[in-house]
Amino acid sequence: MTNRETEGHELSLERLLNAPSANIWRCWTEPRLLEKWFAPQSWTTEVKTLDLHPGGKSHIVMRGPNGEESDGVAVFLEAVPERRLVFTNAYKPGWIPADKPAVVPFMTTIIELFEEGGRTRYVVRALHWTEEARKQHEEKGFHEGWAMTTGQLEALARTL
Repeated sequence: MTNRETEGHELSLERLLNAPSANIWRCWTEPRLLEKWFAPQSWTTEVKTLDLHPGGKSHIVMRGPNGEESDGVAVFLEAVPERRLVFTNAYKPGWIPADKPAVVPFMTTIIELFEEGGRTRYVVRALHWTEEARKQHEEKGFHEGWAMTTGQLEALARTL
């Protein structure tokens, strides 16, 4: 997935999920469904805000079993139903530059869904400002975390 423009800055994951893209989209855009799959099973997820339009706010809080907390605010850049969702943690609502995030570095996340005979080609791309930021995110477990939660996403989407 990486191209010359994003080489060194991109982390990605691609899977063929055994669920239609409409169900995957619902799991990403309906707060009560998102809360069921978005974090590791030992964690809880609370969707405080999910305002799906360019400039709209996403506010998700994940809590770990040992009191850890990840409070993530992002702004949507694009939302094309059942096709593409793009958001960044580099801004707060109102296009106000965000404070440096504590857990993962500044990035833009692109979620793409491609219908393939009742299944979904699911592509996640995380674009980082620097190669160092990409490495930091990779070391924090990007591949393992997204692989695990993608499995949870697929399992939930199959039940809808």
